[in-house]
Amino acid sequence: MAFPTSYFFFLMTLISGSIISISSTSWFGAWIGLELNLMSFIPLIAFKMNPLFSEAALKYFLIQALGSVLFISSSFLLMSFYSFSLLSIFLALLLKLGGAPFHFWFPQVMEGLKWPQIFLLSTIQKLAPLTLISYLMNNEILIKITIFSAILSALIGSLGGLNLTLLRKIIAFSSINHLSWMLMAISISDSSWLFYFFIYSLIVLSITSVFHKLQTFSLSMLIQSDQNSTLHATIISLNFLSLSGLPPMTGFIPKWIVIQVMLNLNMFIPLFFLLVSALITLYFYLRIIITMILMFNPILNFNMKYKSLTDSPSSLFFKSSFNFFGLLLPVYFTFI
Repeated sequence: MAFPTSYFFFLMTLISGSIISISSTSWFGAWIGLELNLMSFIPLIAFKMNPLFSEAALKYFLIQALGSVLFISSSFLLMSFYSFSLLSIFLALLLKLGGAPFHFWFPQVMEGLKWPQIFLLSTIQKLAPLTLISYLMNNEILIKITIFSAILSALIGSLGGLNLTLLRKIIAFSSINHLSWMLMAISISDSSWLFYFFIYSLIVLSITSVFHKLQTFSLSMLIQSDQNSTLHATIISLNFLSLSGLPPMTGFIPKWIVIQVMLNLNMFIPLFFLLVSALITLYFYLRIIITMILMFNPILNFNMKYKSLTDSPSSLFFKSSFNFFGLLLPVYFTFI
């Protein structure tokens, strides 16, 4: 479902709010940008008189308002209680991001959104808080807390996605898991997390655009959709593999860069937890992929009606082509 024409204004102000936060020279200016970003995203969620959308918009508003209050009140105390204030600002930004241990609201809000809003919440809405967190990474205590939050987000994002059949919740817990890699990259260098964020945004764009076209929100809806052919099942499966970071897909390239930097810095214990979480996410993606490929087989579709395709295979391949760059053009060999 596309946004109405009038809502492109809110989309522009949402992007403007992120730019204001990133380019601000004071915490007050960053808070103004975050508030503009928040008040622009609420109409994009509740664009229909639907209880599910309204509930998601209310949950998101309450959590973000709590984070904004903690953020601005901590910035007032910056001169008097410097270390405590920086810690409070970091926790407020972590709450806005939905990172562990403040992840509880993220899957519930995602459950009430459409796929275009899910893309915005997973990518653009995280850009400003992640950038502000990167500004705090000159403090040794905050770096250690960031690494601890990254490990916790990796475990929660991987274990929380097990035994789920709702695609929106799977994407939500996957986003929490990828957030752990971005937090770890933030504690290392700015270029690493920016590259990871860029690749992750393009992968999520391809997956959400495909699911938006199919109008599927659960595994059963995906199996019974119009796209019941082996080619479509293969393309969607490769999208999931790229999201899980399986080599040689495109999603593996930023993970490999982070792994190399962590090995050079002897960060073996955090890397162990990140790799274990990546294996767990790959496990529950493979469960979905194997089930989908088996059920998409025309021989096994004896109890389903064969429907006409609503989207051509070439169009679906084009939407997902970014995930195959690592397979067709393994540029990551240049980083060895």
